[in-house]
Amino acid sequence: MKFLWKNSIQWSVLIAILTFILASVFSIVSTAILEGVSWAAGMAIVFIIILIGIVFDMMGLASASAKETPFHAMAAEKVPGAKHAIAIVRNADRFSNFCNDVIGDIAGIISGTASALVVVKLVGSAADGEQMLTAAATILFSGVVSALTVGGKAVGKSFAIHYSTAIVLYVGKFFYMLERRFGIRFMNGKKKNNGKRGNKHAARTNQSA
Repeated sequence: MKFLWKNSIQWSVLIAILTFILASVFSIVSTAILEGVSWAAGMAIVFIIILIGIVFDMMGLASASAKETPFHAMAAEKVPGAKHAIAIVRNADRFSNFCNDVIGDIAGIISGTASALVVVKLVGSAADGEQMLTAAATILFSGVVSALTVGGKAVGKSFAIHYSTAIVLYVGKFFYMLERRFGIRFMNGKKKNNGKRGNKHAARTNQSA
């Protein structure tokens, strides 16, 4: 139990620091990009940010829904990415936390901020007699952003549940490519024993005594 609490606290602190860094970087970059583009290009950027959030939300849920068994068969046949997919499933708690809570939430926050910047650009570019049209366009754009975010995540969750094995395998293949070409490894596929071997050994000792 102490090991579990210590491990959870360490991961929580690490993910909190990582979230702060990523949120700050993404916010600065997105704001800098939006400052130098038109409102139409800004809309396209907002939609891309929403899509990123949907994709990562889908990946996180797929990792939590997938089972190890199909990937063991693939690993036996030496399918590229199968071993990495096993590592993803075994670390599904952390992987889904990163995808859903870190990237997904950051994308949601930044898309809201970016939408506000686009609206400001849209209002600023309007002529004196186009205030009503601009207001309608602003309301429509805000509604579309909300609808795409919620609706897109709903569709993504459905795909993640029904095609979890295929999605995790695609991610595993991506990790395989990164490791093979650049030597980057994100996680290992070792199971956590949490002291179970020690407990079994103690039990056997007591029985023999």
